[in-house]
Amino acid sequence: MPDGAPSPLLDVLLGGGRRAESVRHVEVLPAREGVRADWPSWADPQLVAGYRELGVERPWAHQATAAEALHERRHVALATSTGSGKSLAFWLPALTAVREDARDRAAASVLEAGRIETAARRGSVLYLCPTKALAADQLSALERVLDASRRAGGGTKVDLRVATCDGDTGFEERQWVRDHADVVLTNPDFLHFALLPDHKRWARLLRSLRYVVVDEGHAYRGVFGAHVALVLRRLRRLAAYYARVPGAAGTGGPTFAVASATTADPAATAARLIGVAPEDVLTVDDDASPVGRKTFVLWEPPELPGGSPLDAAAALRHAGETSSDGGTVTAATDGGRAATDAALVESLVVDPTAHDDLGLVDEPDAPAVVGDAPDRPRRSATAEASHLLADLVASGARTLAFTRSRRGAESVASATQDHLRHALGGEGGADGDLLARSVAAYRGGFLPEERRELEEALRTGLVRGLATTNALELGVDVSGLDAVLVAGWPGTRMSLWQQAGRAGRAGAEGLVAFLAREDPLDTYLVHHPEAIFDAPLESTVFDPTNPYVLAPHLCAAAAELPLRADELDRFGDPAHLRELLDVLVARGALRRRTSGWYWTHARSAAAMADLRGSGGAPVRVVEEETGRLLGTVDAGSADGTLHPGAVYVHQGRTFVVTALEAGPSGELEVAIAEPATVDYGTWSRTTTSIRLASEQPLLSRTWPARRPRADGDAASADGDVHWGYGPVEVTSQVVSFQRRHLPDLRILSTEDLELPERTLPTMAVWWSVPTRLLEDAGLTEEGVPGALHAAEHASIGLLPLLATCDRWDLGGVSTALHVDTERATVFVYDGLAGGAGFAERGYHLGATWLRATRDAIRACPCADGCPACVQSPKCGNYNNPLDKHGALRLLDAVLAKAPH
Repeated sequence: MPDGAPSPLLDVLLGGGRRAESVRHVEVLPAREGVRADWPSWADPQLVAGYRELGVERPWAHQATAAEALHERRHVALATSTGSGKSLAFWLPALTAVREDARDRAAASVLEAGRIETAARRGSVLYLCPTKALAADQLSALERVLDASRRAGGGTKVDLRVATCDGDTGFEERQWVRDHADVVLTNPDFLHFALLPDHKRWARLLRSLRYVVVDEGHAYRGVFGAHVALVLRRLRRLAAYYARVPGAAGTGGPTFAVASATTADPAATAARLIGVAPEDVLTVDDDASPVGRKTFVLWEPPELPGGSPLDAAAALRHAGETSSDGGTVTAATDGGRAATDAALVESLVVDPTAHDDLGLVDEPDAPAVVGDAPDRPRRSATAEASHLLADLVASGARTLAFTRSRRGAESVASATQDHLRHALGGEGGADGDLLARSVAAYRGGFLPEERRELEEALRTGLVRGLATTNALELGVDVSGLDAVLVAGWPGTRMSLWQQAGRAGRAGAEGLVAFLAREDPLDTYLVHHPEAIFDAPLESTVFDPTNPYVLAPHLCAAAAELPLRADELDRFGDPAHLRELLDVLVARGALRRRTSGWYWTHARSAAAMADLRGSGGAPVRVVEEETGRLLGTVDAGSADGTLHPGAVYVHQGRTFVVTALEAGPSGELEVAIAEPATVDYGTWSRTTTSIRLASEQPLLSRTWPARRPRADGDAASADGDVHWGYGPVEVTSQVVSFQRRHLPDLRILSTEDLELPERTLPTMAVWWSVPTRLLEDAGLTEEGVPGALHAAEHASIGLLPLLATCDRWDLGGVSTALHVDTERATVFVYDGLAGGAGFAERGYHLGATWLRATRDAIRACPCADGCPACVQSPKCGNYNNPLDKHGALRLLDAVLAKAPH
């Protein structure tokens, strides 16, 4: 097949031409030949023989380059594509070093029998990744290498002890890992909450630590990245402490390998993550692995006839029904339509809230269509994904469908199963049932045994279609996949290419389709392919000096070992650190002595830091009658999704929550649910308020710019637009929920809730306007809230074009008269405690940001506003009020004041 020809699977997506109008762009990415290198001379011969036994005759050139640098004890940032074999690059030098240490120890034990120091000389390796699934996958891969090495060595066992250790590991197994494991695979959460606070029991590992592997480095962004960076600084501090013991391996400190997807400036990112100077990190980003031809499709779901959800559901259900010539697969029998409607309409009308299984937090779901529906709504990305996934599975293609939420993954899997079961049921339902059983959902919140069962089923081919959150974006080795569907922009180009790399791994051909949600950014991207294919990759943004993040880690470090003045530079600028430590001492968190800073409390200092911003320990969902644990939900989203009366879906089964219980500390701990067959869904309503946390913003300006007055303050006129950036406190509370009938979303009832308020200290950018400007824009007093609200929504949707984030990293509040600014004000804030730098980026690019917002609203063909311009899928106020045309007039008036 010619290199420029698209994949044959594109015909499956097009459904015999019936879906051709959804294609906005097709990019055929050519195949690339691989470049080999020789095995390093220092590499352990038995390990090399094992890799050869597995089919790796020679390493790729980038693998050899990275391995050589690591062997020379240089920190390495390895940034190459998905499936490029990054793991060989770090395991080869790490395992070789451990085996060398073992041989040296054996020789020394003969010469120096009885010396205590001898027992400490065997080196160790610590592997860190964001998810338990990836650690389990790496363990399986390592065991395959070691088993192959044994076979290649004539049955001689490779003397390496490898184990995972995380929150699921039992006490006895954890004790064995502490005492014996050479290679420990875990995650930053376990390191933070268990290993570092209990470091005396882990002294053997820390004393002998030779290498630390930080896998999927691009996942450590925002506040989560800042937390992990500080955890790694604490790790390096303890490793240095134990390395002072005579006989410790690697007394120069461990060597770090940071493996990530391709990203901008990988050396600087890795250096900031591990706490060293950028010049101390070698970048290896010249990918020498082979790449198969990829067909990349930008896809905009079709407009639906009529504007009501019920009409849309009918059109969705009947569109492109199965034909004898192998057309699209959809539900075709009356018996399955009720189940299909329940799954599909939810994904059609509710663009599910995003949940990033790497650490972001669920927002309460809200119907994307309220009041008057858009003139011509489009099918949602999740509904479209279920159709396309069914067609691909029916054609024999092994496919991943990435969704933006846990709820979306469940919805796509259920709808796909219904399509397959009922569309093929008319021709002897066994085939349909068989195919339906090969489709599943994979998301956070599953029990460990459920996750591992699904991972194994995907590897072996028992599961042929998997609807997943970004939990499977990471490097779990799932080879042989034919296609990837990306339902909704994943937040960054890095994530998009990481997900796309799942299609056609190991040099095979693959198909990727990006399905646009009705969202300003998604709509823009499918109509501007250059923003995907020609734009540079983003940098990974995180700030370890964020005081909200840094303070609890200083407490944790002091609890591990008293914090001395001469080691403050490990954590940042010593002057800044001293100021923060003074605050912690004044508040009683730490105690100052001449020898340093001490933690003197009985409770765990590590508990002060919430690495993933989830709001605390996950809330368990328990079946009422049996006491069986169904799953977990992040604490930060539990009040919006597990309130009494909420509908909870797990592996396609429906439950209704009967109680949400708090523990002795007042934090939510357990939701009690009972199985139920219901014809409705539930959506919670949240109220949000915001206040400035300081009298003066950190940054401020006016439009138009004014010369400073004699006293140094900026002059201002009554008609000016005021901009600010600084600390705020955002208070939110889930106050009620609605039961809405499926599929027509008719409101059945509204019920008040009494749940606690939540306060988020964070950073925000805001702009405020005077009454005169509102009047000049033709806005009445009644019209101002809707115009501000619409402008807020659209600006949140467009900020990801300018900052390395997505709309789920952000929140917003708009008000016609704010008590602090005394003006009509729009706030956009970072959605994690302490801020993440995204709002600050919006401040610095204010004019560019608001122009892009205005242009996106103006370009949208809808009459009065829709999810593609001013409606938000995460609005806690049901997208009401909204005034698209008022927002345009407001933004025109604001931008008239902007610098040119």
